[in-house]
Amino acid sequence: MTNLLRSLFGAVLLLTGITSYAGAANVTPGVIFGSGNANGDFTVDRQNGIEIGLRAKQRYPAANVFNYDGVDTYTFEAGRAADTPSGAGQNPSRPLWNFEWSINTDFDGTSGRKLNDVNYLLLASFTPTGGINQGTFAFDPINTAYADHALGTNLTTSATKIIAGSGSEYATLISQNNVAQNSWSMHWFDALFDPTATGIYTLRLLANDVNGILADTSINIAVTAVPLPAALPLYAAGVAILGFFGWRRRQKTT
Repeated sequence: MTNLLRSLFGAVLLLTGITSYAGAANVTPGVIFGSGNANGDFTVDRQNGIEIGLRAKQRYPAANVFNYDGVDTYTFEAGRAADTPSGAGQNPSRPLWNFEWSINTDFDGTSGRKLNDVNYLLLASFTPTGGINQGTFAFDPINTAYADHALGTNLTTSATKIIAGSGSEYATLISQNNVAQNSWSMHWFDALFDPTATGIYTLRLLANDVNGILADTSINIAVTAVPLPAALPLYAAGVAILGFFGWRRRQKTT
């Protein structure tokens, strides 16, 4: 499928919204793409022996913060990772959050499928606050020449995951394994990405074959303006009162 066709197909799928979700869940066999990453808070679909999951996670200044509504929406503040102490030196386009996905083509041991037995589509679109839809992409994250995904089986852990060292090794591994996962930043895929923009990002991941869609899940990432600190209005009021009394004092002495 060409990039143009993927984009058109992706736009149609995002508009139709035909999905079947299991809701908040862990993924099988757990999060394997790195140590210190908690399982849970994925929006998961399990059908036809396939499990796919999506979630978003605060990456800066602290990880494993999901701000999840338990259905399909994750909420984070707008901002640049580079402006936080832990994100110093990061690309100025990198946001405070990542999105993470998990694919397991044989999560319950009934399908016998390997990763390359299925086609996939990962779609994203962004609707900025007060604006029109923009920043859409659509591609197959698995059936590609090379990817640095964490790969494995239902017995794999973060300590035993496999990451291919070459395109040929990657092709072999996706024909032997049923689990793939990764954690990505949106700015890697959108040259115009603005981490300070507010709005709703919609991500959708689906698995399909010649018979149609096998599993399908979707999430929303709500990026909001940085809230005014609770103490700031009181501080401003205090400054105003002090200013008033200072003015009164000057009036009495003149």
